[in-house]
Amino acid sequence: MARTAFMQAACPRMEQPGETFGRIAFTLAGRAAMSRHGYLLVRLAYMLLTLFLFFLSAAVIYFACEFFVNGVEWVGHRFQLGATATGTVLAAFGTALPESAVTFMAVVFGTSPEQKDIGVGAAMGGPLVLATLAYAVVGLALWRRRNGQAAGVPCINADQQRLARDQAWFMGIFVAKVGLGLLAFAWKPWLGLLFLGTYALYVKRELSRDDECLDCEDLEPLKLRPRDEDPSMGWAVTQTVLALLVIAGASRVFVNQIELLGVAMGASPHVAALLLAPVATELPEIMNALIWVRQGKERLALANISGAMMIQATIPSALGIFLTPWLLDGPLLTAGFVTMFSIGMLWLRFRRAGMSVPALSAAGGFYALFAVYLGWHFHA
Repeated sequence: MARTAFMQAACPRMEQPGETFGRIAFTLAGRAAMSRHGYLLVRLAYMLLTLFLFFLSAAVIYFACEFFVNGVEWVGHRFQLGATATGTVLAAFGTALPESAVTFMAVVFGTSPEQKDIGVGAAMGGPLVLATLAYAVVGLALWRRRNGQAAGVPCINADQQRLARDQAWFMGIFVAKVGLGLLAFAWKPWLGLLFLGTYALYVKRELSRDDECLDCEDLEPLKLRPRDEDPSMGWAVTQTVLALLVIAGASRVFVNQIELLGVAMGASPHVAALLLAPVATELPEIMNALIWVRQGKERLALANISGAMMIQATIPSALGIFLTPWLLDGPLLTAGFVTMFSIGMLWLRFRRAGMSVPALSAAGGFYALFAVYLGWHFHA
């Protein structure tokens, strides 16, 4: 027995070729399983981080918008502007800066046609979201605040004739914008000046035909000076600008996260650019509308959306016409037509002073139709 043990220790048994291969295969399989497990853990952590940043940036945007709308109301009061002009000019211009910056960066600093196409997509996708989802959000928020009791009743507390004129202005500009996307000629870039001039005329009209000035009694205390019953212009501007900077930074994070989520869900870059990114860039306007509806100020909410639509129809479009060929493909043309259909419905209802909460909420259906078209177009 001792001799046998000594021989086994001195001369260990040689493995057969099949045993060696099996041991190596088992080891490699184990390592592969561990590698896949580690990859899944990393991917899960990355997705959780994306979702965390997504919800965190949305929350930051909402709370920053609370400060923004409060500050811009006081700025409008100091300039002796009415509710409509405050929404269509001051608030709309401020919250439209982030999405206008997307177009500016893409068309000015883009080094490839694909990068410049992002700017064109932003110029077409922004008005689509405002004309459909943004109005629908206001309608749903009004319905919720009034517990559904206003169904079928023209209960929108706003100057509907004035809103109808805004839709008519937008429709005329947008038809010209889409029409230029079908044509190619040498002096097209110069027509961008007409879009800038049109917006200047719109602002002049809003300021000259404004309603009564916002009263201090209708305003909440300035959040930076809650004990000051009549804060100065300097404090109001400071709060508005600081809130706008926070909104711009959080919006950039939100846009990045929504694009990453789109890719993770298998959405193509075109779908992310036309369907998801515009929702992210228009989030400040939607948040402002929710806040003003919650405060019972739907006139400001609707004026903010209307004014933002005019900016989106002119300034980003002018940049695109200046610096790109401005030729629209099938999905961009469809986005334009869906936008015009929605605006046509809104114009008819506002013109007759018959806009109701359900009709306003129904505008979101046009965006759903566009989403279905994009899914069919890119995945058929």
